[in-house]
Amino acid sequence: MVNENILLWLSIILFLGSCAILKQPNDPFEPEMVLIKGGDFLLGDFYDSTNTDAIPVHLVAINDFKIGKYEVTYSQFDQFSQLRNRTSARSAIPERGMRAVAYVSWDEANEFCRYFGYRLPTEVEWEYAARSRGKKQLYSGTNSKDSLGFFAITNLLDVRHSMEVGVTQPNELGLHDMSGNVFEWIGEFYQFYSDPDLFTFNTRDDIRIIPGGSFQEALKTNRTYWRVDTLRDIRSEDTGFRCASD
Repeated sequence: MVNENILLWLSIILFLGSCAILKQPNDPFEPEMVLIKGGDFLLGDFYDSTNTDAIPVHLVAINDFKIGKYEVTYSQFDQFSQLRNRTSARSAIPERGMRAVAYVSWDEANEFCRYFGYRLPTEVEWEYAARSRGKKQLYSGTNSKDSLGFFAITNLLDVRHSMEVGVTQPNELGLHDMSGNVFEWIGEFYQFYSDPDLFTFNTRDDIRIIPGGSFQEALKTNRTYWRVDTLRDIRSEDTGFRCASD
């Protein structure tokens, strides 16, 4: 008689093997992540304090984390939607592929990240990463309007839809499109930080944050500290996301 312990272990191995088939650890559709070293930085409108939604500037501490090197693409989200047997995100043009995915709600973006064991980034993580570890960087990768076209896809290019990820230069951490291309969903719900020592949380869970600006936004909105809020179930032609993890 075969030892019952051996049968038990064989069952466990077969089960784990089947899980590996469902989601391979090197899934080509899984987001490519970049490790970001934590530290302290001044969160908010460090430039001219005209964005009343992003003041007062205040010191925050952040631990190490990972964040997507690129915004999630249509190819990635289409594959995810197929695996989940659901309708994928709409597109403004027939071409999808490596373009930054748009027309996704907060919940859909969150579900995608959770599928791979990730989550949406916090606002502090996002701004810290966009500003190349919290530097006083007006746009992600540069402080110069003259060189912004090398780093960000904005309304200066007069495009009508999201573009392929990674075609612009990355910031100092190797992250692409943190300014421009598409707005990006943040994990937390919208909050005011009028108290420099404590966020005052908005109690409406349906309002979320989308930083980063987009292909159809003016330069000011594409600044690294600029805050925009919207309803979590909104699907917009210029709103996408990237994932993060502890």
